[in-house]
Amino acid sequence: MPAPGADQTPAPLAGGTDGPRALRPLLETVLHALGRGATARGGPFPPGGPDAVTARLRTAVGPALPEHGTGAHEALHTLVRALAEGSADPADPRCAAHLHGPPLALAVAADLAADALNPSLDSWDQAPAASALEILTTRALAALVHPTGPAPDALVTTGGTESNQLALLLAREAARARTDAPLTVVCGANAHHSVHRAAWLLGLPAPRTLPTPAGVLDPADLAAALDGRHGAPTLVVATAGTTDTGRIDPLPKLADLCDAHDVPLHVDAAYGGPLLFSDTLRPALDGLDRARTVTLDLHKLGWQPVAAGLLAVPDTTWLAPLAHRAPYLNPADDIEAGHPDLLGRSPRTSRRPDILKIAVTLRALGRRGLGDLVERVCATAQLLADRIEAHPAFELHARPTLSTVLFRPTGTGDRALADIRRRLLDHGTAVLGRATTPEGLWLKATLLNPHTRPDDLDALLELVEGHTPR
Repeated sequence: MPAPGADQTPAPLAGGTDGPRALRPLLETVLHALGRGATARGGPFPPGGPDAVTARLRTAVGPALPEHGTGAHEALHTLVRALAEGSADPADPRCAAHLHGPPLALAVAADLAADALNPSLDSWDQAPAASALEILTTRALAALVHPTGPAPDALVTTGGTESNQLALLLAREAARARTDAPLTVVCGANAHHSVHRAAWLLGLPAPRTLPTPAGVLDPADLAAALDGRHGAPTLVVATAGTTDTGRIDPLPKLADLCDAHDVPLHVDAAYGGPLLFSDTLRPALDGLDRARTVTLDLHKLGWQPVAAGLLAVPDTTWLAPLAHRAPYLNPADDIEAGHPDLLGRSPRTSRRPDILKIAVTLRALGRRGLGDLVERVCATAQLLADRIEAHPAFELHARPTLSTVLFRPTGTGDRALADIRRRLLDHGTAVLGRATTPEGLWLKATLLNPHTRPDDLDALLELVEGHTPR
């Protein structure tokens, strides 16, 4: 191994005054490879199915650990091009399966700066400016959720799953401070699967799951469930934007019930939360501010690169159970001297500055700019619903609440519908999701692209119709 100072020059670094100079030509290579890969893919999804995609990637990459390297530009171009060719492209209007949004270019550019600077938000001496930016930005977003809270705050997470897990953790610890009885989570069948997984991870009883045949949690069912708790520690989980249909639970009525039974409310608003940016759409979230914890996820209707989750609370003191001491990261004398303590802001230790891309987006677009994007995709969903209702070959499940539209070819059974979806994937021509309701299986179009035009919607329906058996 060459010793420091030997003649062999190591690979350049991204930081310092020379970092930008080293990055610039590499970025040109990356951008060229992205373009070549997208052209080779030729659509929203790589064709051929899993085996074909894997074979093309294996051929392009060769040995994953070669004995001798090929050099920075060749490695970047080869692997980035191969990844781009084999990726689903959420920026293509025909890629609309999941809550997998196309990130804003400015947010991606900000993420590059975060990678180059590489702050780690587990101690102030690793991230002095990033830690200050995180506090400023999270508190501003938390105030949007809890405008009358005494000290609104939010934690940055990897997404809705981690946010929901943290919400259950905080509720469990609050319950433990009062009683030895285990916390019971009450949620609807429409709740995200991460609620059940979080209960399992935290050693809690399996959540009591109430039926939601109409797609939302029924206050009467919740009232009956809470009447039977007799003061036992309970957390109610409601949803503002379900994964399958985008429906929003009746938050004001659920909050009234929680208040009457002195039970905390958590709202998973990973999907629907950004309606708060829109003056027109935010009334759909009335009652959200009454929740003790709220999940947000800005890599959905916030157009951020993954990951960009948040957990908002009305009072920062409610985050106290997360406090943790590691003398090499937050020694008591540093805290007493005024150095911020970051370990209580996440269960993770090393943590990248995901707040930078969010802060850049908020500054560039403002609340109204983001609200306009949210309104655009929700309006596009209404337009797609109009087209489906007017088309004799299709059946609409219901008018969309957010930007999710469920539909299917009229008279098509579940097996045939699943085959249609897979054929579209295998041809690489469209990416649609699937959702099951009491009425059966549906194709799901999750519209997150604000650039989608009416003719894109027509093209998507034509593709589905063209793959429907006669």
